[in-house]
Amino acid sequence: MSKILQTVQETSKGLYNAGVMDRFTFLRIEELCLTPLPPMPPQEIKQLRAQHHLSQAVFAYYLNVKTVTVKKWESGKNAPAGPSLKLLHLLKHKGLEPLQF
Repeated sequence: MSKILQTVQETSKGLYNAGVMDRFTFLRIEELCLTPLPPMPPQEIKQLRAQHHLSQAVFAYYLNVKTVTVKKWESGKNAPAGPSLKLLHLLKHKGLEPLQF
């Protein structure tokens, strides 16, 4: 996060805690300060799955999607977005453990 965004975030938190800023505005600023996730190309998804020695079916199970969805991601027909993209980045940076329960 840039220094400017960090300052804006800290200032808005102070204003909210002081009762000067309403909750909606505070949460909107928090949302704007989040770093967007970069897209994950098909080859990277395939490599990620192979790195963890998972079949497409088991990989899909961990991500709570259908096997056909993983096939489409890996072939480039569809691209992961939203929670699926977040889970893929979590898997990439933290491994399988956070997805096991």
